[in-house]
Amino acid sequence: MKEEKVIVPANGYLMLLVFFVLFIGSIVAMILLRSPWFIIAIVSSLILAFGFVMVQPNNSRVLLLFGKYVGTIKRNGFYWVNPFYTKKKISLRASNFDSERLKVNDKLGNPVMISTILVWRVFNTYKAAFDVDNYENFVRVQTDAAVRKLASMYPYDNFADEGHDEDITLRSSVNEVSEALEKEIEERLLIAGIEVLEARIGYLAYAQEIANAMLKRQQATAIVAARHKIVEGAVSMVEMALHELSKNQIVDLDEERKAAMVSNLMVVLCGDKDASPIVNAGTLNH
Repeated sequence: MKEEKVIVPANGYLMLLVFFVLFIGSIVAMILLRSPWFIIAIVSSLILAFGFVMVQPNNSRVLLLFGKYVGTIKRNGFYWVNPFYTKKKISLRASNFDSERLKVNDKLGNPVMISTILVWRVFNTYKAAFDVDNYENFVRVQTDAAVRKLASMYPYDNFADEGHDEDITLRSSVNEVSEALEKEIEERLLIAGIEVLEARIGYLAYAQEIANAMLKRQQATAIVAARHKIVEGAVSMVEMALHELSKNQIVDLDEERKAAMVSNLMVVLCGDKDASPIVNAGTLNH
């Protein structure tokens, strides 16, 4: 048998009544009749007691008879099975797994620290019990392998100034990365009869040896972007000022004075500190 077989054993309460009748009846009969043959009935009733099994909600029992798979009990309740069955407990509840922080290289070769949070559960008890050695350890190892592979497929972040402009990155594309991670882990865990309910990145950061350098790079990128925006706005304001002065005929400026005015306005608008105005009380020629 290569697939899971769900069975419903005999009612445990009915067999419990049979056990008490056989056990107590044999003891009473042995006392009254003084026959040693009833010892066999007492021993048989004690053997029957090993067949009782209780299955709690979202749990299962895998039954084996001398190494042969018999079936799986998935319905919760009190049952009785063959006393010679080996009963292996496998939980069907959702389990949470937070992996260790792994040091891996992203697509660009940058070392990053990454971990994942995985929610999984067993859906095929036969595969979980017999197709892998230890399904819980199998989940841990395969999750780490999937995270390493995923990190090597995408860059940590975009570096457009170096010609690296990716559609999906580990830092910004959370949904896409989580879907790819979930698919990768599910393919690996399918052999163990385990389904993935959720998989997502739990921790993501540059490795310590390059963290400071990358922080400075991000700060420099932000400063350059801010300066670009400031200059763009300043040029627009200077253009508007010259246009309004010419339109309203407030002052007639030649090319040299326009250049001086543009220079002064750009210094004022793009400077880090507040400008100190100087009032010219003389003429335009001095």
